[in-house]
Amino acid sequence: MDLVHSDFKKGIVKLRVNDLDDLWYLHQIIEQGDLVTGKATRKMKIGDSENAKSVKITMTLTIQAETIDFSESGTSLRINGKVKQGPEEVPKDSYHALSLEEGTEFTLQKESWLTHQKKRLQEAAEKKYQYLLCVFDREEAILAMTQKAGYNILLRLQGEVQKKERMVEIKKDFQEEMIKLLQGYNLKYKPEKIILSSPAFYKEDVYKKITSPELKSKIVLATCSDVSEAALDEVIKRPELASILKSSRSRQEKILIDELLAEINKEQLGVYGWKEVHKAISIGAVQKLLLTDQFIKQQRLAGKFEPLDKAIKTVDSQNAEVHLISSENESGKKLDGLGGIAAILRYKMWE
Repeated sequence: MDLVHSDFKKGIVKLRVNDLDDLWYLHQIIEQGDLVTGKATRKMKIGDSENAKSVKITMTLTIQAETIDFSESGTSLRINGKVKQGPEEVPKDSYHALSLEEGTEFTLQKESWLTHQKKRLQEAAEKKYQYLLCVFDREEAILAMTQKAGYNILLRLQGEVQKKERMVEIKKDFQEEMIKLLQGYNLKYKPEKIILSSPAFYKEDVYKKITSPELKSKIVLATCSDVSEAALDEVIKRPELASILKSSRSRQEKILIDELLAEINKEQLGVYGWKEVHKAISIGAVQKLLLTDQFIKQQRLAGKFEPLDKAIKTVDSQNAEVHLISSENESGKKLDGLGGIAAILRYKMWE
Protein backbone atom coordinates (compact mmCIF):
# COMPACT_ATOMS: atom_id res chain seq x y z
CA MET A 1 0.00 0.00 0.00
CA ASP A 2 1.25 3.46 -0.85
CA LEU A 3 0.94 6.20 1.76
CA VAL A 4 0.38 9.10 -0.63
CA HIS A 5 -0.14 11.75 2.03
CA SER A 6 -0.59 11.89 5.79
CA ASP A 7 -1.58 14.53 8.33
CA PHE A 8 -2.20 12.72 11.60
CA LYS A 9 -2.87 16.00 13.43
CA LYS A 10 -5.96 16.36 11.28
CA GLY A 11 -6.48 12.58 11.25
CA ILE A 12 -6.26 12.35 7.44
CA VAL A 13 -4.30 9.93 5.25
CA LYS A 14 -4.45 9.36 1.51
CA LEU A 15 -3.77 5.77 0.44
CA ARG A 16 -3.38 3.66 -2.69
CA VAL A 17 -4.19 -0.07 -2.63
CA ASN A 18 -1.55 -2.18 -4.38
CA ASP A 19 -2.58 -5.77 -3.67
CA LEU A 20 -5.05 -8.00 -1.87
CA ASP A 21 -2.92 -8.13 1.28
CA ASP A 22 -3.51 -4.38 1.64
CA LEU A 23 -7.24 -5.06 1.93
CA TRP A 24 -6.62 -7.28 4.96
CA TYR A 25 -4.74 -4.43 6.65
CA LEU A 26 -7.46 -1.91 5.78
CA HIS A 27 -10.07 -4.26 7.23
CA GLN A 28 -8.15 -3.98 10.52
CA ILE A 29 -7.70 -0.20 10.32
CA ILE A 30 -11.03 1.21 9.09
CA GLU A 31 -13.65 1.49 11.85
CA GLN A 32 -17.24 2.55 12.27
CA GLY A 33 -17.47 6.34 12.24
CA ASP A 34 -14.41 6.88 10.03
CA LEU A 35 -14.84 9.12 6.98
CA VAL A 36 -13.86 7.48 3.69
CA THR A 37 -13.60 9.51 0.49
CA GLY A 38 -13.31 7.82 -2.89
CA LYS A 39 -14.75 7.27 -6.35
CA ALA A 40 -18.12 5.56 -6.70
CA THR A 41 -20.58 4.82 -9.47
CA ARG A 42 -24.29 5.43 -9.21
CA LYS A 43 -27.15 4.94 -11.65
CA MET A 44 -28.81 8.22 -12.56
CA LYS A 45 -31.86 8.88 -14.72
CA ILE A 46 -31.46 11.40 -17.52
CA GLY A 47 -34.46 12.86 -19.31
CA ASP A 48 -38.20 12.98 -18.57
CA SER A 49 -40.15 10.10 -17.09
CA GLU A 50 -41.18 8.55 -20.42
CA ASN A 51 -37.82 8.76 -22.18
CA ALA A 52 -35.58 8.65 -19.14
CA LYS A 53 -32.39 6.65 -19.52
CA SER A 54 -30.36 5.12 -16.72
CA VAL A 55 -26.66 5.78 -16.97
CA LYS A 56 -23.79 5.07 -14.63
CA ILE A 57 -22.01 8.18 -13.39
CA THR A 58 -18.68 8.22 -11.58
CA MET A 59 -18.53 10.64 -8.67
CA THR A 60 -16.50 11.40 -5.57
CA LEU A 61 -18.27 10.68 -2.28
CA THR A 62 -17.42 10.92 1.38
CA ILE A 63 -19.25 8.38 3.53
CA GLN A 64 -19.21 7.69 7.26
CA ALA A 65 -18.39 4.02 7.64
CA GLU A 66 -20.95 1.75 9.29
CA THR A 67 -20.05 -1.68 7.92
CA ILE A 68 -16.69 -2.89 6.58
CA ASP A 69 -16.83 -6.23 4.76
CA PHE A 70 -14.97 -8.24 2.17
CA SER A 71 -16.86 -8.84 -1.05
CA GLU A 72 -17.99 -12.40 -1.90
CA SER A 73 -15.08 -12.71 -4.33
CA GLY A 74 -12.62 -11.57 -1.67
CA THR A 75 -11.04 -9.10 -4.11
CA SER A 76 -12.53 -5.90 -2.70
CA LEU A 77 -13.40 -4.31 0.63
CA ARG A 78 -16.87 -2.74 0.75
CA ILE A 79 -17.40 0.24 3.03
CA ASN A 80 -21.06 1.10 3.51
CA GLY A 81 -22.42 4.16 5.29
CA LYS A 82 -24.22 7.47 5.06
CA VAL A 83 -23.12 10.04 2.50
CA LYS A 84 -21.63 13.11 4.20
CA GLN A 85 -20.33 14.92 1.13
CA GLY A 86 -20.93 14.54 -2.59
CA PRO A 87 -22.69 16.02 -5.64
CA GLU A 88 -26.11 17.56 -5.15
CA GLU A 89 -27.72 14.62 -7.01
CA VAL A 90 -26.89 12.38 -4.07
CA PRO A 91 -28.97 13.21 -0.97
CA LYS A 92 -26.98 13.79 2.21
CA ASP A 93 -27.28 10.93 4.73
CA SER A 94 -28.50 8.54 2.05
CA TYR A 95 -26.68 5.19 2.09
CA HIS A 96 -23.97 4.35 -0.38
CA ALA A 97 -21.04 1.92 -0.61
CA LEU A 98 -17.44 2.50 -1.63
CA SER A 99 -15.46 -0.42 -2.99
CA LEU A 100 -11.71 -0.60 -2.28
CA GLU A 101 -9.72 -2.87 -4.60
CA GLU A 102 -6.32 -3.09 -6.26
CA GLY A 103 -5.46 0.30 -7.77
CA THR A 104 -8.00 2.25 -5.67
CA GLU A 105 -6.87 5.61 -4.31
CA PHE A 106 -8.88 7.02 -1.41
CA THR A 107 -8.76 9.20 1.70
CA LEU A 108 -9.35 7.96 5.24
CA GLN A 109 -10.09 10.32 8.13
CA LYS A 110 -10.30 9.40 11.83
CA GLU A 111 -10.99 11.55 14.86
CA SER A 112 -7.72 10.18 16.24
CA TRP A 113 -5.21 7.52 15.20
CA LEU A 114 -4.15 5.00 17.84
CA THR A 115 -0.55 3.81 18.01
CA HIS A 116 -1.37 0.27 16.85
CA GLN A 117 -3.36 1.65 13.90
CA LYS A 118 -0.39 3.76 12.78
CA LYS A 119 1.80 0.67 13.16
CA ARG A 120 -0.54 -1.37 10.96
CA LEU A 121 -0.50 1.39 8.36
CA GLN A 122 3.29 1.52 8.42
CA GLU A 123 3.52 -2.26 7.99
CA ALA A 124 1.25 -2.12 4.96
CA ALA A 125 3.18 0.77 3.44
CA GLU A 126 6.57 -0.92 3.82
CA LYS A 127 8.01 -3.13 1.11
CA LYS A 128 6.31 -6.52 1.10
CA TYR A 129 8.71 -9.43 1.22
CA GLN A 130 7.45 -12.71 -0.19
CA TYR A 131 9.05 -16.05 0.52
CA LEU A 132 8.61 -19.37 -1.22
CA LEU A 133 8.34 -22.14 1.36
CA CYS A 134 9.08 -25.76 0.44
CA VAL A 135 8.77 -28.55 3.01
CA PHE A 136 9.60 -32.01 1.67
CA ASP A 137 11.06 -35.45 2.24
CA ARG A 138 11.98 -38.26 -0.18
CA GLU A 139 8.51 -38.52 -1.77
CA GLU A 140 6.29 -35.61 -0.72
CA ALA A 141 6.47 -31.83 -0.91
CA ILE A 142 4.30 -28.82 -0.10
CA LEU A 143 5.08 -25.48 -1.72
CA ALA A 144 3.59 -22.24 -0.38
CA MET A 145 4.05 -18.47 -0.64
CA THR A 146 4.11 -16.34 2.49
CA GLN A 147 1.72 -13.41 2.75
CA LYS A 148 1.44 -10.58 5.23
CA ALA A 149 -1.48 -12.45 6.72
CA GLY A 150 -0.21 -16.02 6.59
CA TYR A 151 0.68 -18.20 3.63
CA ASN A 152 -0.97 -19.59 0.52
CA ILE A 153 -0.37 -23.23 -0.46
CA LEU A 154 0.54 -23.45 -4.15
CA LEU A 155 1.03 -27.17 -4.65
CA ARG A 156 1.19 -30.57 -2.97
CA LEU A 157 3.58 -32.90 -4.74
CA GLN A 158 3.57 -36.70 -4.46
CA GLY A 159 6.49 -38.46 -6.10
CA GLU A 160 7.22 -42.03 -7.09
CA VAL A 161 10.30 -43.38 -5.29
CA GLN A 162 11.71 -46.78 -4.58
CA LYS A 163 10.76 -48.18 -1.17
CA LYS A 164 12.44 -51.01 0.71
CA GLU A 165 9.30 -53.08 1.19
CA ARG A 166 8.35 -53.24 -2.49
CA MET A 167 9.76 -52.57 -5.92
CA VAL A 168 8.20 -49.78 -8.01
CA GLU A 169 9.21 -48.27 -11.29
CA ILE A 170 10.68 -44.80 -10.77
CA LYS A 171 9.25 -42.81 -13.67
CA LYS A 172 10.71 -39.44 -12.65
CA ASP A 173 13.44 -38.11 -10.42
CA PHE A 174 11.41 -36.57 -7.59
CA GLN A 175 14.09 -34.10 -6.56
CA GLU A 176 14.68 -32.95 -10.15
CA GLU A 177 10.95 -32.42 -10.60
CA MET A 178 10.86 -30.36 -7.43
CA ILE A 179 13.77 -28.21 -8.62
CA LYS A 180 11.87 -27.52 -11.87
CA LEU A 181 8.89 -26.37 -9.81
CA LEU A 182 11.09 -24.11 -7.69
CA GLN A 183 12.52 -22.56 -10.85
CA GLY A 184 9.02 -21.99 -12.26
CA TYR A 185 7.66 -20.41 -9.09
CA ASN A 186 10.80 -18.29 -8.76
CA LEU A 187 10.17 -16.82 -12.22
CA LYS A 188 6.46 -16.33 -11.57
CA TYR A 189 6.46 -14.89 -8.03
CA LYS A 190 10.03 -13.54 -7.73
CA PRO A 191 10.30 -14.37 -4.00
CA GLU A 192 12.87 -12.62 -1.83
CA LYS A 193 14.07 -15.98 -0.49
CA ILE A 194 13.27 -19.67 -0.97
CA ILE A 195 13.09 -21.60 2.30
CA LEU A 196 14.02 -25.22 1.61
CA SER A 197 13.13 -27.38 4.58
CA SER A 198 13.14 -31.12 5.24
CA PRO A 199 13.75 -33.74 7.90
CA ALA A 200 17.21 -35.34 7.77
CA PHE A 201 19.54 -34.59 4.86
CA TYR A 202 17.11 -34.27 1.90
CA LYS A 203 17.45 -30.48 1.73
CA GLU A 204 21.23 -30.69 1.32
CA ASP A 205 20.83 -33.24 -1.50
CA VAL A 206 18.43 -30.98 -3.40
CA TYR A 207 20.61 -27.92 -2.81
CA LYS A 208 23.60 -29.71 -4.38
CA LYS A 209 21.55 -30.57 -7.48
CA ILE A 210 20.53 -26.94 -8.17
CA THR A 211 22.70 -25.59 -10.99
CA SER A 212 21.18 -22.11 -11.41
CA PRO A 213 23.35 -19.55 -9.53
CA GLU A 214 20.40 -17.13 -9.32
CA LEU A 215 18.11 -19.78 -7.80
CA LYS A 216 20.82 -21.08 -5.49
CA SER A 217 21.52 -17.59 -4.12
CA LYS A 218 17.94 -17.38 -2.84
CA ILE A 219 17.96 -20.72 -1.01
CA VAL A 220 17.88 -20.82 2.78
CA LEU A 221 18.04 -24.27 4.41
CA ALA A 222 15.93 -25.14 7.45
CA THR A 223 14.74 -28.23 9.31
CA CYS A 224 11.20 -29.52 9.81
CA SER A 225 9.81 -32.65 11.44
CA ASP A 226 7.51 -33.83 8.63
CA VAL A 227 5.66 -32.73 5.48
CA SER A 228 2.42 -31.02 6.51
CA GLU A 229 0.81 -27.64 7.06
CA ALA A 230 2.02 -27.90 10.65
CA ALA A 231 5.54 -28.15 9.22
CA LEU A 232 4.99 -24.86 7.34
CA ASP A 233 4.02 -23.27 10.66
CA GLU A 234 7.09 -24.84 12.25
CA VAL A 235 9.42 -23.48 9.57
CA ILE A 236 8.04 -19.95 9.86
CA LYS A 237 8.77 -20.03 13.60
CA ARG A 238 12.37 -21.26 13.31
CA PRO A 239 14.62 -18.81 15.24
CA GLU A 240 17.29 -18.83 12.54
CA LEU A 241 14.74 -17.45 10.09
CA ALA A 242 13.82 -14.47 12.27
CA SER A 243 15.79 -11.94 10.24
CA ILE A 244 14.74 -13.44 6.92
CA LEU A 245 11.04 -13.68 7.69
CA LYS A 246 10.97 -10.32 9.46
CA SER A 247 7.86 -9.06 7.67
CA SER A 248 5.81 -12.24 7.90
CA ARG A 249 2.68 -11.49 9.93
CA SER A 250 2.03 -15.18 10.49
CA ARG A 251 5.41 -15.69 12.17
CA GLN A 252 4.83 -12.81 14.58
CA GLU A 253 1.32 -14.05 15.36
CA LYS A 254 2.51 -17.61 16.08
CA ILE A 255 5.21 -16.38 18.45
CA LEU A 256 2.67 -14.22 20.31
CA ILE A 257 0.15 -17.05 20.66
CA ASP A 258 2.86 -19.47 21.79
CA GLU A 259 3.97 -16.95 24.41
CA LEU A 260 0.37 -16.52 25.57
CA LEU A 261 -0.28 -20.28 25.81
CA ALA A 262 2.96 -20.82 27.72
CA GLU A 263 1.93 -18.20 30.29
CA ILE A 264 -1.55 -19.69 30.59
CA ASN A 265 -0.15 -23.20 31.09
CA LYS A 266 2.20 -21.91 33.80
CA GLU A 267 -0.73 -20.02 35.39
CA GLN A 268 1.48 -16.97 35.36
CA LEU A 269 1.01 -13.97 33.10
CA GLY A 270 -1.67 -15.08 30.64
CA VAL A 271 -5.42 -14.34 30.83
CA TYR A 272 -8.19 -14.83 28.28
CA GLY A 273 -11.86 -14.08 27.80
CA TRP A 274 -13.46 -10.65 27.91
CA LYS A 275 -14.16 -10.64 31.66
CA GLU A 276 -10.60 -11.45 32.76
CA VAL A 277 -8.96 -9.28 30.10
CA HIS A 278 -11.19 -6.31 30.92
CA LYS A 279 -10.27 -6.67 34.60
CA ALA A 280 -6.56 -6.67 33.71
CA ILE A 281 -6.98 -3.57 31.53
CA SER A 282 -8.81 -1.70 34.33
CA ILE A 283 -5.83 -2.05 36.70
CA GLY A 284 -3.16 -1.37 34.06
CA ALA A 285 -1.75 -4.91 34.13
CA VAL A 286 -1.77 -5.57 30.38
CA GLN A 287 1.53 -5.68 28.52
CA LYS A 288 0.20 -7.18 25.26
CA LEU A 289 -3.45 -7.27 24.21
CA LEU A 290 -4.33 -9.93 21.62
CA LEU A 291 -7.67 -10.06 19.82
CA THR A 292 -8.97 -11.47 16.54
CA ASP A 293 -10.77 -9.71 13.73
CA GLN A 294 -13.63 -12.21 14.21
CA PHE A 295 -14.03 -11.15 17.85
CA ILE A 296 -14.22 -7.49 16.83
CA LYS A 297 -16.83 -8.34 14.19
CA GLN A 298 -18.91 -10.27 16.74
CA GLN A 299 -18.82 -7.37 19.18
CA ARG A 300 -19.98 -4.99 16.49
CA LEU A 301 -22.86 -7.24 15.46
CA ALA A 302 -23.89 -7.64 19.09
CA GLY A 303 -23.81 -3.88 19.67
CA LYS A 304 -21.00 -4.26 22.21
CA PHE A 305 -18.19 -2.60 20.29
CA GLU A 306 -18.16 0.65 22.31
CA PRO A 307 -16.75 -0.90 25.55
CA LEU A 308 -14.24 -2.90 23.49
CA ASP A 309 -13.15 0.23 21.63
CA LYS A 310 -12.75 2.06 24.96
CA ALA A 311 -10.66 -0.84 26.32
CA ILE A 312 -8.35 -0.83 23.28
CA LYS A 313 -7.83 2.93 23.63
CA THR A 314 -7.05 2.47 27.33
CA VAL A 315 -4.41 -0.16 26.53
CA ASP A 316 -2.94 2.12 23.89
CA SER A 317 -2.75 5.03 26.36
CA GLN A 318 -0.89 2.78 28.83
CA ASN A 319 1.92 2.22 26.29
CA ALA A 320 1.01 -1.44 26.00
CA GLU A 321 0.97 -3.36 22.71
CA VAL A 322 -2.21 -4.14 20.77
CA HIS A 323 -2.09 -7.05 18.33
CA LEU A 324 -4.96 -7.77 15.93
CA ILE A 325 -4.76 -11.36 14.65
CA SER A 326 -6.48 -12.86 11.62
CA SER A 327 -9.01 -15.59 12.42
CA GLU A 328 -8.20 -17.19 9.07
CA ASN A 329 -4.79 -18.38 10.31
CA GLU A 330 -3.98 -21.13 12.80
CA SER A 331 -2.93 -18.60 15.44
CA GLY A 332 -6.23 -16.75 15.11
CA LYS A 333 -8.21 -19.98 15.37
CA LYS A 334 -6.41 -20.83 18.60
CA LEU A 335 -7.18 -17.39 20.01
CA ASP A 336 -10.84 -17.66 18.94
CA GLY A 337 -10.91 -20.93 20.89
CA LEU A 338 -10.02 -18.87 23.96
CA GLY A 339 -12.83 -16.40 23.34
CA GLY A 340 -11.16 -14.22 20.73
CA ILE A 341 -9.41 -11.94 23.24
CA ALA A 342 -6.48 -12.50 25.61
CA ALA A 343 -3.64 -10.64 27.28
CA ILE A 344 -0.07 -11.15 28.39
CA LEU A 345 0.37 -9.29 31.68
CA ARG A 346 3.07 -7.08 33.18
CA TYR A 347 2.51 -8.71 36.58
CA LYS A 348 0.26 -11.32 38.16
CA MET A 349 -3.16 -10.10 39.29
CA TRP A 350 -3.25 -12.61 42.15
CA GLU A 351 -0.86 -14.13 44.64
